[in-house]
This record gives sequence, C-alpha cells and structure tokens, in this order.
Amino acid sequence: MTADLPAPVSAGRYNVYTGVCNSEAAGTTVPTAAQLGLEPPRFCAECGRRMVVQVRPDGWWAKCSRHGIVDSKDLETQR
Repeated sequence: MTADLPAPVSAGRYNVYTGVCNSEAAGTTVPTAAQLGLEPPRFCAECGRRMVVQVRPDGWWAKCSRHGIVDSKDLETQR
C-alpha cells in the first residue's frame, strides 16, 4: 500500500513529522497530535526537506520542492 503513496508522504528514509532519518530515530518522539492523525506531514519522507504546508477546513496540502505536492483528499481513497 505504501508504494501507491506520493513520495513526500510515503514510507521513506525520513520521518514526515520530525524530519529525522528513520535509521537515527531511536531517541526521538513523534508529537502526540501526529500520533493521533491530527497533524499534517511537515517534512518530505524522501529527502527530509521541510515542506510548505497549507491547512484548510477540509484537509491540507503539502509541497516538497523536489518531490511535488500531495493533498489529503488524494490520500482519502487509500484509507
């Protein structure tokens, strides 16, 4: 299923909420809001760059300068 997700939020090398490399994430904690699914991703999973994020009343979109845009509406079909 993760292969179908866009690169900025797929299971990549970096944590999308903290920006820490997954291989080095032993001591880091994911924010509680992110654990509950209330926080949009802030970092690209592929490159770890900070993304531009816009939160809307009906969802959010996030843009990585290298890997493009992902919209929360696009992810609803994959739940």
